[in-house]
Amino acid sequence: MEDRRWPEALDPVVAEFADCFDSMERYELLFEYASRSTNVLPHDRWNDGNMIHGCQSRAHVECKLDSDGMFRMRGGADAQIVQGLMEITRIAVDGSSCEAVSSMTPDFAEAMGFSSALTPSRSNGFKNMFERVVSEASRLMQGD
Repeated sequence: MEDRRWPEALDPVVAEFADCFDSMERYELLFEYASRSTNVLPHDRWNDGNMIHGCQSRAHVECKLDSDGMFRMRGGADAQIVQGLMEITRIAVDGSSCEAVSSMTPDFAEAMGFSSALTPSRSNGFKNMFERVVSEASRLMQGD
């Protein structure tokens, strides 16, 4: 994709959402991504420390480094839309370096048409979740 401002792994996802006809189709696709999630954070791992504040749903993320020092993210939410957004974010960041994740921006969300599809509260929740992931990457990069 020309003028990409997101990880290459997201190219097919961005294209899929960009081809959607309207907001309802985007929501249906988010539900599909939620149901395809392979690395969901289980409920028993949800706690105050990994909760995303400012999200209208209950949402939690856990970020760590794998044995090769690459960034890994798991997310869990009680709303399918939020779980779908988490899965797309996971695709964007998983297996990247902390440096790459810490400098990432959510430009892919605009390219996917989320600005017109998501309610303001969902957009704010997505922004808070994305900022949390970027912050976790910075923290892990520092060795904390």
